[in-house]
Amino acid sequence: MTRKGKENLTAYLFLSPILLFFAVFFCFAVGFSILISFKDWNMLVSPIGAPFVGLSNYLSLFSDPMFRSGLLNTVVFALIVTFASVILALFVAMALYKVRGSAVWRFVFFAPMITPAVAVGKIWSYLYNPSYGVINHTLGWLGIPGKAWLSDPKLVLPSIMIVAIWSGLGVPMLIFTAGLDSIPSSYYDAARIDGSSKFRTFISITLPLLKPTTLFLLVTGLINAWQTFDLIYIMGGAAPSSSTQLVSIYMYNTAFSYMQMGKALAASVILFVISLFTTLLALRSFRKGGLESYYA
Repeated sequence: MTRKGKENLTAYLFLSPILLFFAVFFCFAVGFSILISFKDWNMLVSPIGAPFVGLSNYLSLFSDPMFRSGLLNTVVFALIVTFASVILALFVAMALYKVRGSAVWRFVFFAPMITPAVAVGKIWSYLYNPSYGVINHTLGWLGIPGKAWLSDPKLVLPSIMIVAIWSGLGVPMLIFTAGLDSIPSSYYDAARIDGSSKFRTFISITLPLLKPTTLFLLVTGLINAWQTFDLIYIMGGAAPSSSTQLVSIYMYNTAFSYMQMGKALAASVILFVISLFTTLLALRSFRKGGLESYYA
């Protein structure tokens, strides 16, 4: 064996643990999910012996009003939470950038990220409580009637969105801060010499140069938002309801309450395709010029 061959073999030997992990927990898992999505498997028998039903699971999903409601809620939840989190994180990062005590404030915004989602959901459930919650008490002092935040079908999903945005603000803020650090100060010096306003500098320099950071946060944020389960489960409950039904909750109930694993995995495949499509769409839009094209 040549020296280059030995080096390649050594490299693959060092990579073999992670490659094995990837093959077992991703490739096999995805392949198994796609295969079972074409079967009627109730988890009480071997998946090999489960009857093959073709596209029946997929067709039954789109004829199920609960799944259609969950799919719509998931799309709305993912888009609003992701874009709101990215926009707010950018403004928070800029507001705290190079100011006195910024490290303390960054920790305050980042703290919810290291708090378990169960604890966050429980705390906010108490805050939203219509009888003794702080939010309704505060509204009462202001002369505003309280709301049934987590039981009113029109308010429950927006209320959970607020919690998701608040709890997910820390990481995008830190990443935007790192992106701001990477922008050469000479660009801002040139803008000041030219008499550019702060708003024009933000539009013409900061936003375009933060394009890769923004793309990364949008893609990862959408992927995470598609899979949101814990906050919905803790605050909205796992019981089927068109107001709090997300695809993740629908999959959980279908698999473990109704023992229809094939149908649940068909829903997961549909969610995977949607997530892949939105990721590719975001990458394509930024490859065409992204934010820079608006300010040329």
